Amino acid sequence: MTRIRTREGIELAYESMGPQDAPPVILIMGLGAQMHVWPDSLCQRLVTAGFRVIRFDNRDTGRSSSLDEHGNPSLIRVWLGRQLKRKPNVPYTLRDMSRDVIALMNELNLPSAHLVGASMGGMIAQILAAKKKKRVRSLTSIMSSASAPKVPVGQLQVMLKLARRPLRRDREEHIRYITRMNEVIGSPGYPMSDGELQKLAETSWERTSSPLGFKRQLVAITHAGDRRRLLKKIKARTLVIHGADDPLIPVTLGIETASLIRKAKLRVITGMGHDFPEALVPRLSRLLIKHLNKAESDWASRNTKKKMTSIPCTEAAANEESEQVSPDPMDWLEPVEADHPSRS
Repeated sequence: MTRIRTREGIELAYESMGPQDAPPVILIMGLGAQMHVWPDSLCQRLVTAGFRVIRFDNRDTGRSSSLDEHGNPSLIRVWLGRQLKRKPNVPYTLRDMSRDVIALMNELNLPSAHLVGASMGGMIAQILAAKKKKRVRSLTSIMSSASAPKVPVGQLQVMLKLARRPLRRDREEHIRYITRMNEVIGSPGYPMSDGELQKLAETSWERTSSPLGFKRQLVAITHAGDRRRLLKKIKARTLVIHGADDPLIPVTLGIETASLIRKAKLRVITGMGHDFPEALVPRLSRLLIKHLNKAESDWASRNTKKKMTSIPCTEAAANEESEQVSPDPMDWLEPVEADHPSRS
């Protein structure tokens, strides 16, 4: 694990796996979740497929900076402000968190990367794909949404349970909370084993910094409001993955997300909830690798086309130049229009 410091003074803890010259894939985790919620086995499958995988702790999570100076913001006040179309003061926004991703890319000298975001991480990735098109090779939005204009009663109950996180540093209480939440949002068709859940809970406890970080992130999500217009600006190849049995972000919102993004592919997984159980890794990795390979091919073709069309060299110009200087084999190259792979 390594850290970087952004211009805003935020320290981000991250891990990089795979060759540094391989196509980069940045994994952006969701609300209150640490980088290790991305299964190690999923990361390893992506590396084996030829990608460089980078996962990190969002601000206010895990080993990244805790912004405790912002205290305990009022979720109700922020929500009411959105309803009344006012802009309440918030510790930070999802766009601030998206700038953290750009800072990480800059530190790692990555002009562009494939973005894979889960839940809140999907929202952050969506913002970047719409606002920073040249830096996003592809987008994968998992168990995420474009908006939440209406909150069903069932979803509100889940949100309230999630918000009741332990506010004091107590190991057993924290582990009970993680276990209880898995019972609420876990995948009914792919239940975690007791050992898997215990490991997740213990790792989360060992790396937890600020209990209130979750609340500040939740305020950022609430403040973000409706992003449906923004999603229509996304041009990157996009894959939307959603669980048919997600109790936190209903599958209808995943379907809506895919419908708003041009040519986005939608994959709904029966039995999947709002987590990453080990039993789902083989299917998720197959979907991701297929999508990333096609997106990387698109990206390479576009870059080749740009490079070739930027060479001001026609056959006539090359012949004319050859009479004045010593022949150079490169002078005889003509621009070639690279075929743009069709999206399938």
